[in-house]
Amino acid sequence: MPKEDIEKTEEKKKEGVTIKIPRMNPWMISTIILAIILVVVLVRGQGITGRFVTPTLTAQDAANKAIDYINKYLLQGRGTATLISVKEENGLYNAQLNIAGRIYNSYITMDGKLLFPSVVNMTQTPETATTVPEKFEPKKTDKPVAQLFVMSFCPYGIQAEKAMKPVVDLLDGKASIEPHFIVSVSGTTVNSLHGEKEANEDMRQACIWKNYGQATFWTYVDYIDNKCSLDTVDTCWKDAAKAAKVDVAKIENCFKTEGLTLMRAEEALSNQNGVTGSPTLIINGARYNGARTPEAYKQAICSAFNKPPSECSKTLSESSGSTTSGGYC
Repeated sequence: MPKEDIEKTEEKKKEGVTIKIPRMNPWMISTIILAIILVVVLVRGQGITGRFVTPTLTAQDAANKAIDYINKYLLQGRGTATLISVKEENGLYNAQLNIAGRIYNSYITMDGKLLFPSVVNMTQTPETATTVPEKFEPKKTDKPVAQLFVMSFCPYGIQAEKAMKPVVDLLDGKASIEPHFIVSVSGTTVNSLHGEKEANEDMRQACIWKNYGQATFWTYVDYIDNKCSLDTVDTCWKDAAKAAKVDVAKIENCFKTEGLTLMRAEEALSNQNGVTGSPTLIINGARYNGARTPEAYKQAICSAFNKPPSECSKTLSESSGSTTSGGYC
């Protein structure tokens, strides 16, 4: 079959042959694709037979089928996949896909039944990764500001919040440790990676921060993180509010009258700081990429004081949380 190479006018920088999970926009499209599948079966019941099939679709038709599948079944309105180019390569169709502004190098079988979103070139020897710890040197102030950007039900965000809670308790207001939320607002709709329930909880938490401040907020979130789930949060949040001495009616009113405005501000702040993944910690304007343990977070925040308070000399747990920078939603 003759080679086909359909190029779109948009020029994008191509990524490597391996799709990695990047820090992306609020719905983290790559996470959706890679967390759900390694190989997407476009037609159920089809398996890999050990050889590639005789072409039954043109390159364009196969690519269109893949785009339609991704948009309909994987993204479900939380982003858009478009085709940049497609060509025959190594007995497959090589499709360059644009998903939320990033380019992915994927392959489709010529019958349009299998999509390989990630590929590894086994003719090349992988480079050995060398990890060099990054020295964290934030600007120093009398009262550091730590901004923790999360999605309220991202498991990595919850891990970060649990690690941050002992730091909040230890420093007791000597540093401002702020929650921020990674969302996208379309008209009057707030979108979050894990759906409407998460978006609603993001708004409630923003209302609690606005109306009650740091100590109450972190008491509330500690309850949510340990006793509520995405399935139960629509009712469980009221128990969390009661435990934190939060007026439910006040938060419900804030949710209705101010929630959208608060989320627009959160979206703008995330964009301003280039935040795309949950969790992201920024201290006095500097992005922190170290371990996510109470002690690591404490050291990072304490390094931003002009004169660290005596509390900074206390050692917190390093066994909870993650000893690396971990994953992201």
